[in-house]
Amino acid sequence: MELSEDELVAAIRAVVASESPGVIVGVGDDAAVVEPRAGSTVLTTDLLIEGVHFEHGLISPRDLGAKAISVNVSDIAAMGASPRYALASLALPSEIDAAWVIELYGGMRRACDEYALSLVGGDLSRAERVMISVMVLGEVAHGRAVTREGARAGDAVVVTGTLGAAAAGLALSGAPAQALSAALSAGWARELLDALARPVARVGEGTTLAQCGVTAMMDLSDGLAKDLSRLCIASGVGARVRLAELPIRAAVRAAAAALGLDLLTLAISGGEDYELLATIAPAEVEPARERLRERYGVTLTQIGDILEGGGLVAVDAGGVESPLEARGWDHFAG
Repeated sequence: MELSEDELVAAIRAVVASESPGVIVGVGDDAAVVEPRAGSTVLTTDLLIEGVHFEHGLISPRDLGAKAISVNVSDIAAMGASPRYALASLALPSEIDAAWVIELYGGMRRACDEYALSLVGGDLSRAERVMISVMVLGEVAHGRAVTREGARAGDAVVVTGTLGAAAAGLALSGAPAQALSAALSAGWARELLDALARPVARVGEGTTLAQCGVTAMMDLSDGLAKDLSRLCIASGVGARVRLAELPIRAAVRAAAAALGLDLLTLAISGGEDYELLATIAPAEVEPARERLRERYGVTLTQIGDILEGGGLVAVDAGGVESPLEARGWDHFAG
């Protein structure tokens, strides 16, 4: 690193500083100072660690910075809340240069601008690998935060967008060069690689679904089966998933065929979709679908329903039911 810590902080401040409503003291002091607003405060934090969440040579610093912000904002969106302020802490090995760091914070700034979010501080340290810790503070009207605990038997299970694209992108990024080149030539690879590197947090969609009366909601970070299982456990219910109804884009189907992957495994267990998973009264599904389509051009698909009891059940295209194992990403799984 050719800059001192103080020089690097000054450079970062130049990248992320802006005249943002509510920010009294931003990057560069001992702590940030912001003006409180009405409503309840919503807090979340996530770590991105090199070798665990990303590989240094497979994602640009700008995309990595934007992703570090977006995955945190996704948690805020899942509560039906709006993001306001962020803190970003960074640990770096000695071989990382200042240009890489500035590009990283440029990506953070890009994402913050997209979500009307102010990056107001953080920390820098030395480490053996890159580690990025982001904390986001959001706001929601008192008593209006949507949790995982409200699903009721008879509710519909719905998801925004599509499933499996990031998982397919991850598989594609690790494929042999010849397979990757062929996929890029075929035209479907780029959207999968972008889904992995550039996730989109469904902020407006989350607040809209909250207004439509969803009973429970969370974002899909660890895979549909794993996250739906968590929602069901929190709510004390079970769920039935109709496999034929899962929204899977054509590019994911192409990747599964080209790479010899199981399509349903990508969609159910792949993770990093960052779509919203919610439960809602069946009569409210169509009005919610129309509002998302009109406001954001985003689909809402009913993929199943909530059951009494517990556990997950999968229903295949022929109507045959079988247990659905809660597989997905788990940091501590053996």
